Amino acid sequence: MCFILHEQEFMTTYLKELELKKKQEVGNIRHIEQAVNDLKAHASASKASLAGKFTELRLLLDEEERLTKKFINEKTQRALMMYDQQTESCKERIQIIESFSDRVREIQQRSDPIQLLQDYTASEKEIQEQRAPAEQWHPVPMSFEHVMNHYRGFAGAIQSVVQKPLEARLKEDIFSSLNATSKKEPGTLLKTTSTVDRSLFLKHARSPSLEYDSLHPRLSLSEDRLTVSYSWRRKFYPYSPQRFDKLWQVLSKDAFFSGSHYWEVDVLHAGKGWWIGAAYPSIKRHGDSETCRLGWNRASWCIKRFDLEYWAFHKGERTLLLTNDDPERIGVFLDYEAGILSFYNVTDGMAHLHTFRCKFTEPLYPALRLWEGAITICKLT
Repeated sequence: MCFILHEQEFMTTYLKELELKKKQEVGNIRHIEQAVNDLKAHASASKASLAGKFTELRLLLDEEERLTKKFINEKTQRALMMYDQQTESCKERIQIIESFSDRVREIQQRSDPIQLLQDYTASEKEIQEQRAPAEQWHPVPMSFEHVMNHYRGFAGAIQSVVQKPLEARLKEDIFSSLNATSKKEPGTLLKTTSTVDRSLFLKHARSPSLEYDSLHPRLSLSEDRLTVSYSWRRKFYPYSPQRFDKLWQVLSKDAFFSGSHYWEVDVLHAGKGWWIGAAYPSIKRHGDSETCRLGWNRASWCIKRFDLEYWAFHKGERTLLLTNDDPERIGVFLDYEAGILSFYNVTDGMAHLHTFRCKFTEPLYPALRLWEGAITICKLT
């Protein structure tokens, strides 16, 4: 009997140990799940920061190219002006020589020896001067080889870095001394920020106006076609096959099908819900299915705010956006050839929000959708 009691007590204790181990394993799962969430957040934040950095690099390289071409043009124009002046000087001397040659011929044809001698004597000094050999000019051909050498070295330096495998570069960690965050423990969630200079974007500034023909009847436009606002009263617009008839959306009048473009959208008075993005002209206009919704199809891209959450949408796939502050103004940058559509929080020092990467195949129209209030395309040009 004592033996049985002892075994029962042992099993009771053992069951408690098993329950404790179970709780520990549940705790381990919870810790792993937290690590998974932290890792995903870290990866998302890192990719967002990288997109901003690479966009800035592209803009800086574009600016470098523009300044270098301007430098070559200015130097070329100065040299051409100098060559033109030298050519005009040669032409003037040719005219002087031709005029003096005519005078010498006249003297030579004098029939009166005394008159010939007098005219020759009067012109003798000038004749001797004109006998001096003409000055030979050999302008040194202008070359921009020093410019090309500089950028060959510049490109070579970049290529020597990027051609090395990424893992090898990261292992060397050649920039670690410049970055305080590199000293943090692995797995620590880093706060990433963007240092993109707004002036780089403003070189590509646009102020796309909105199109009446695509405007939903519950929306109205300002006279300058830059502000769209929601109205409870339905407007009676002329029929247009381009008009959104169910969704409170509108496209711009202007389309972009090449080059780099930047525009800004003021959302301060947009209320709790707004959508900002771009769309192909092929986006559907009738009904409220996914083929019409901004960001829910292959023909459109957008970022969305609703109930204090921010999301990026394309083809119905969404990505949660993390922001330090609620944006009052959104910057949109399009590099058509590079397939980049990026969004920035202008009021937070150009903090990068999201970048879509896609091979664009149709003209892109800036696009808006709102739930209440008003949205304004900022006048940048």
